[in-house]
Amino acid sequence: MLSKPFSYLFSISYFGARFKGWAKQPEQPTVEGKLERVLRFVLEERPFRLIGSSRTDSGVSCRKGYVQLFAEEEIEFESLLETINTHLGGEIRLEGVEPIARDFNLIQSVHQKTYRYFFASPQNFHPFASSFVSAVPFSNSLDQMQELGSLFVGRHNFKAFCQPSATKSSYERSIEAVRLFELDEMNSSYTPPVFVVEVVGQGFLHHQVRKMVYAIWNWNAVQIQERLENPEGNWAPVPTAPANGLVLWDTVLEKKS
Repeated sequence: MLSKPFSYLFSISYFGARFKGWAKQPEQPTVEGKLERVLRFVLEERPFRLIGSSRTDSGVSCRKGYVQLFAEEEIEFESLLETINTHLGGEIRLEGVEPIARDFNLIQSVHQKTYRYFFASPQNFHPFASSFVSAVPFSNSLDQMQELGSLFVGRHNFKAFCQPSATKSSYERSIEAVRLFELDEMNSSYTPPVFVVEVVGQGFLHHQVRKMVYAIWNWNAVQIQERLENPEGNWAPVPTAPANGLVLWDTVLEKKS
């Protein structure tokens, strides 16, 4: 008999600036850690286990992700959502919940992820805008950035555009789209024009999006192409764009069983 035969799927959003990423770490504030503490309190110590659809980095926010919870007994979460969100304090929010088959694999069911990176020139940039927008110098125009972003589209070895790991067996990933645009609705007296790099794919490596964004800001086509064509070359590390401008904007799951 399964030790935790009941399973529930939550959609989740959170403000990443207050956390050291998703995954639990000793003596550090993390999204997973706070979510577990609140659920343990609301569920009165009833045993459960969590799996997240994405392990975002320290400082990265999430507009739409998913969490799967396994429990030993059936729980009426619909009636508990308001209480859970109250105790989460506003910086994390569970947007909805539904029972899901125990054999549903959240990690393998992620069909597509969309990241958006929000940035603006440091000139006349107000600190109030820094929660979601990075104030960064960049040398390329928006048209140039769009052309450079298109070089990443397709399946490539992204070892030169990530933080390599001794445990990583493959650095190949597929990028479906890269789009650059100005975000009119975010412009205000607090910021100069706000721009967005939107990257769409199924999965991403550690720091991959942030390193791609830096290259799009400041590099030329040759610098990007030579690293994609020769990812094992003795390249200097690509600088990593700041975390505060990055948002996991959307997560699409395969049809749930």
